[in-house]
Amino acid sequence: MIELYDPAVYERGVPYEDLGWLRENSPVHWHRDPQGPGFWAVTRHADVVHVSRHPELFSSYEGLAMIGEYPEPDKELQRLLILNQDPPEHSRRRSLVNKGFTPRMISKLEQHIREVCDQLLDRCEGEGDFVTQVAAPLPLQVICELLGAPVADRDLLFDLSNRLIGWDDPEFQTTYEDGQHAGGELMAYGNALAAERMREPRDDLITRLIRPGPDGAMLSPDDVGMFTILLVVAGNETTRNAASNGMQAFFDHPDQWRRLLDDRSLLEPAVEELVRWATPVMQFRRTATADTTIGDQPIRKGDKVVVFYNAANRDPAVFPDPDVFDIGRDPNPHVGFGGGGPHFCLGAHLARMELRVLFETIARRFPDIAPKGEARRLRSNFINGIKEMPVAFRPPQG
Repeated sequence: MIELYDPAVYERGVPYEDLGWLRENSPVHWHRDPQGPGFWAVTRHADVVHVSRHPELFSSYEGLAMIGEYPEPDKELQRLLILNQDPPEHSRRRSLVNKGFTPRMISKLEQHIREVCDQLLDRCEGEGDFVTQVAAPLPLQVICELLGAPVADRDLLFDLSNRLIGWDDPEFQTTYEDGQHAGGELMAYGNALAAERMREPRDDLITRLIRPGPDGAMLSPDDVGMFTILLVVAGNETTRNAASNGMQAFFDHPDQWRRLLDDRSLLEPAVEELVRWATPVMQFRRTATADTTIGDQPIRKGDKVVVFYNAANRDPAVFPDPDVFDIGRDPNPHVGFGGGGPHFCLGAHLARMELRVLFETIARRFPDIAPKGEARRLRSNFINGIKEMPVAFRPPQG
């Protein structure tokens, strides 16, 4: 029996063989659900895009965007996150936060990102853990810069993010309730930042978010608190795991690493391929708002629908030789940042820049970086995560 729900499955690795079988034989497949009657597993690229671009038919608000089921009080709180909203409320909230994530605003961070990458690699020598020394601290330091938060808070944000996302993994925490507490702490952290910026504005994202827009609309401190949860988790986990899975992809395909070392013009397409290959966020859930169809499959109002981005990103109808890691792949219409529509990743520009600068810096500083043991994977059906990756940091010879 194909199993896509159990987090333990993913600790052994993404079940690409099973996802591929479903995509070929049952692309909209009724899957058992330990918390409910079941859900439709959507694995074909065209269908994932269709669901993503039709929020009027497939709601993030009704059952939330996560695959699990939650008590109604928890749902009401989580619906304050734009992740769990539908247009028009989602559009209104997103327009307020989008002003901090325009390409022009993100471009101002490039020099800071370069400095962070060099500082992190300055502390790398001999053997170490790529995740805790490089992949995890990079996005957290960038997030601290965005928020105007002290870099000293990086470890706190790292811990809260792990507890919130990794609650299925005993290494990070033991209960769902602890994950809820971590979310509350993150919200309080954002609230405090917002209150401080109201008293003393700075040149940072929080200050921009609490300023009234042209129509007078602005985010409240509670809104900023909920946005902080989203930024710390989404901005940290996606880049962190794209970086670590990307490094692992280069270890598994050394010809592609040599190709990048020989031709740095491949950095931009390499980033797109890393995101396609890694697909850090593996799935999101939607709820049908009316009787409809996905492909040839009838869907009833109220049905749970789960789109599997990792399956769509290996769809041979869209990607020639989809199981080949090719840093020159072009075109590359992956759904690693979402399938389009209103929930396309707000931080895509930032994530691309972080990954490009990181791998450019690694190629310059440690061209002979090599694995020194097996990577340990996160126990999660949501994040394609690596917890630990032993490496040898080898500088250029001569």
